This record gives sequence, structure tokens and C-alpha cells, in this order.
Amino acid sequence: MSLKERFRIDHHRMVIDMNDAKLVTIEQLRSWLAATAEVGLTPLAGAQQCYEFLDQVLRRFGYAGQGKEAKGLIRSYLLRMTGYSRGQITRLITRQLAGTRLTRRSTANRSSFGRKFSPADVRLLAHTDRLHGTLSGPATKVLLERALRLDGDTRYTRLAGISVSHLYNLRAQPLYQNQRRHFVATTSRPSRIGIRRAPAPQGQPGFIRIDTVHQGDQDGVKGLYHVNAVDIVTQWQLVATCERISEAYLLPVIELLLAQFPFVVRGFHSDGGSEYVNHDVASLLDKLRIEFTRSRPRHTNDNALVESKNGAVIRKHFGYAHISQRFAGPMNAFCQNFLNPYLNFHRPCFFPVDEVDAKGKIKKRYPHDQIMTPYDRLTSLDLPGSAMREGITSANLHAQSRLMTDNEAAAALTAASSKLFQSINRRSKAAA
Repeated sequence: MSLKERFRIDHHRMVIDMNDAKLVTIEQLRSWLAATAEVGLTPLAGAQQCYEFLDQVLRRFGYAGQGKEAKGLIRSYLLRMTGYSRGQITRLITRQLAGTRLTRRSTANRSSFGRKFSPADVRLLAHTDRLHGTLSGPATKVLLERALRLDGDTRYTRLAGISVSHLYNLRAQPLYQNQRRHFVATTSRPSRIGIRRAPAPQGQPGFIRIDTVHQGDQDGVKGLYHVNAVDIVTQWQLVATCERISEAYLLPVIELLLAQFPFVVRGFHSDGGSEYVNHDVASLLDKLRIEFTRSRPRHTNDNALVESKNGAVIRKHFGYAHISQRFAGPMNAFCQNFLNPYLNFHRPCFFPVDEVDAKGKIKKRYPHDQIMTPYDRLTSLDLPGSAMREGITSANLHAQSRLMTDNEAAAALTAASSKLFQSINRRSKAAA
């Protein structure tokens, strides 16, 4: 079959026969490549046919005398028509330009290595591993040597001299796999995202601890999730809600929370949950120049503050019952408009004072004058001007704190909570 032969172009199950002899200029070649960019081509069949085709194309277009752009077009054409890799096309072009006739190289004179271990040896190794529970390579090699030396079992004559590395090669062979399949439990790999240590705020706000609270299951269906973020020094607390804890739902909520703190957030501390310890969250925090730390093993106090708020705030206001994910929007509006202002401007919190006894042991005491709201705690601190978020002033925060009295804020929160849960209950029954 000559190489003016025809090539098959498959496009939407339609077969078109093409003769490439009319492609003689670079401009024609460029137009052809652009016109067939979306068309699937069936490559030439047979190495010798591809070699002859490549030789004809290189000679027809005068490849050696073409410029860089034209050579690239010719290579692209050869790649499409032969199905070869770019490296293989480069090697064949180099051989053709050197004057070597492109022919399929014979494999008759290639060097080959004899097989030292027979299929019977592989089966014997699989049998030995089955008896001993697949020990490590060095331990298995000792067993093979002992079987020959101590037990006189001549079947192990060849296996006794095997290297540990080649022993693993035999275990990887299909014959061994058919005889002996060994499964091991998935081993966890430590994540390098975040720093495993407790945050060190040094008495300055902006180092938050964050956790997720799940709002119950019902008939195997997950409920919505509350994201609870608490500042370490001031106990300024923000709660938000999302449907799921996947990146698509959780990342916007985290960005919203970070933007709502009145001070600049410098630290972000979480437990080891994968909803936070992932590259998406780490990339977001790195972009915002926020240090990412996470809890250490066997250090329960690393995230104790937010854990205590989970029970004292989240569970107290939302309970444990299932709330459908479709109510995440109304729940989030309730948190932003009623719950968060109440928590930060009207709900007192205990702030500990460390005392060191005669033995050097630190004890936490909670004097009455240290029970205050997060806003009061924030205003009591001596903060540098750079600590507050841009656009947030003391006058703004003071005005927000005096919009309602403590009792009025609590009454508004209770009324909004009752209205929200009545709506959820009514809509849940209607859906059922």
C-alpha cells in the first residue's frame, strides 16, 4: 500500500476518506490543522507504514530548510496522523535528517536476561507467605534460607539465594497475586497543613478558635451545620450556618465570619477536622495573612474555649433536634441579625485571672469584676491603632451597643427565635 494512501477521519460516526498528497505548502498545512482541530483521527496502522509516511512528509515540505514555526506545524501534523508521542516523533525526525533509512528495528539480536526463578518458585513463595502471614522481605528471606539449610527442603534451593529487593518483585507478579492476595488496612498520613500548637495571642484580640456543630440526623439525612468562631482574649463570638461542610458551602461562611470581627484577625485555630484542615481553607488564610494552627493530640484544652461555647450557646439556643439543610438561609439571617449582636454586646462572660500558688501551680479564678460582655472586654484593652479593622471605630461599636438595653436585646432574640422555629416547624410539616 503506497503512502499516498488514504487516512480515516472519524467524526460523529461518519468516515471520510482523505488523500493528503495535495498538502504541499505550509499555509495549506496550517489551514488543515485548524479545520480538523475538533475532529477525531484514526492513526495509521503499522510501524513501517508510519515510517514511510513520515519520510514522505519530511521530504515533501523540505523540513530541514523550514523555520521554527513551520517545523512546529509539520510536527503537529505528524503527531496527529501517526499517533506517536512527541519524543518518538523527535527521534524519528533526527534519524531521517541524519540520512538513516526509517525501518522497524529487529528485536532478534536484542540482549535478554534469562529467568532465574521459575513459576514453581513464585508459587512456593506465595505458599510460604500464606503460612507465615506475609512477613517483611528480610524476615521472609531468612525463612527461605532456614527451609533449605535447617530443614533440607531442596525446593528452596533457588529462593534461598534471592535478594530482598527481588523478593518484592516476585510478590508483584500476576502469578503471585493470583496465588496470594494480601490486603493491609489503609494507614493515615499526617497532614502538613497548619501548625500543631496552641495559639499565643499575647493579650491581643484577633486569634480565633473555630468549630463546627452538626444539627442532628433524621432517617439518615444530615441536618445543617453551625460554624462557631470565638476570639480567645475578648470571647467575641460569631455564629453562622451552612448547608454542608464541603468547600463550596463552608468557604464563603468562613470568609463572612472573618470579615465580621471588629478587629483584624491574625490567628485561626481549629481541631483536626478535614472541613478546616484542607488546602482550600489554608489557601484562603494564607491570602489573608492569617496564621493557621490546629489542636495537638492529647491536648484537650487547645480548643476548649469554643467547645464550651458549643454547649453554652449553640445547643442552648438551637438544641439537638434535626433541622433540615434547606433552612440554612433563615437560620443564618437569625444569627447575623439577632444572636451575634446579643452575644457580643449584652451577654456577660467569665474571664479568668491566673494565680500562682506557693508550689508554682497556676489556678484560674473568676472574680466578679471580670464578668463582662465581649464588647466591654474589648474596650478595656489597651490596643494599638492597627488592631481594629478598617472602618471600625470605638464610636461605631458604642452606638451599636446602646441600640437596645440588655433586656430588650434578650426579648428581641427570644421573639425572633420563636418566630424562626415556628416557621421551620410549619414548613417541615407541610413538606411531610
